[in-house]
Formats: sequence, C-alpha cells, structure tokens
Amino acid sequence: MRSKRKQILILLLFVLFIIEGTVIPWIIPDSWQTRVVPHLAYIAILFITVYDNRHSGLVLGILFGLLQDVVFYGSIIGAYSFGMGLSSYLLGLVFRSPRAPLPLMMIVVMIGSILLDSILFATYSLFELTHQPYTWALMNHIIPNVFVHFVFALAIYVPLRRQLELITKRRSSENQA
Repeated sequence: MRSKRKQILILLLFVLFIIEGTVIPWIIPDSWQTRVVPHLAYIAILFITVYDNRHSGLVLGILFGLLQDVVFYGSIIGAYSFGMGLSSYLLGLVFRSPRAPLPLMMIVVMIGSILLDSILFATYSLFELTHQPYTWALMNHIIPNVFVHFVFALAIYVPLRRQLELITKRRSSENQA
C-alpha cells in the first residue's frame, strides 16, 4: 500500500464506511430501516479484489469487517470480518481480471452480496442468534441488499475502475523495469 493512489483508495473506503453509517440511514425509508443494510465499503473492496488482487481484498475485507463489527456492534464480534474477508478472497480467486467488463463486475457484486449475507446468516444461525428460515432472510434482507448494492456498484463502476486500472498499469510497468 505504498502508492499514493492506494492511499486514496483506503481513504475512499473509510469515507464509504462513514457514509453507510451516517448518510444512508437518512436516505432509506423508515419501513426499510431493518431490512436494507447497504455495505458500500464492501462493494468497493470487491472492485479492489477483482481489479487488483485477492490478497488485498482479503486484508481489506478483514479490516473493514472488523471495523464494521466494532462500530456497529452486533451480537458477535468477528462475523462481518470473517464474512467480508472470506467472500472477497473467494471472489478474487474465481474472478481475477484486471480488465473486467461491466456485466462481469455486476455479477461479482451480486454474488458477493448474496455470499456475504448468507455467511452472516449462517454464522448467526450457527450460534442460534436467529431462528428464521433462510428463505425468510433471502426475501426480507438478502435480495433487497443485492438490489441496493447493484445500484451502488453501477454508480461507482467507471471512476473506481479507472483508478484501479491505473494502479494495475503502474504495478506492471514497475515489474517490467
């Protein structure tokens, strides 16, 4: 994380994390407050995972997941850290592409959103913190989150892709020299 562009990306992740905790609750209608919980920083981490590398996605997923666990204290510390780290690493392992087109990236975002929420549901079910069936969670939480994450990913696709391509291009030129 030496380059200035990577430092800017880390700052962007912090800004997105702050926005998802301060601004987004004001935007979401009251009736959806308990149903939709957007993870904007996680979506940006998925972009970093696909365009940069899976190890960066793993580390950023663990760090921002732990930040999510600590700031928005839930029933278990570490559930978001585990879910974000694992899902971003797995998606980086499967979809690594420094020039991923828009449809592929949107598929990654949808799979990542479903995977993160499913890991969280499985973790909470394992420790008996939720007693709802998976179909209920799918209809009431996971699908609405997928829709919000998809719209957000469409909005940030072009600017974030340009920044990540510059980082990738710079790294490849340094490796050749």
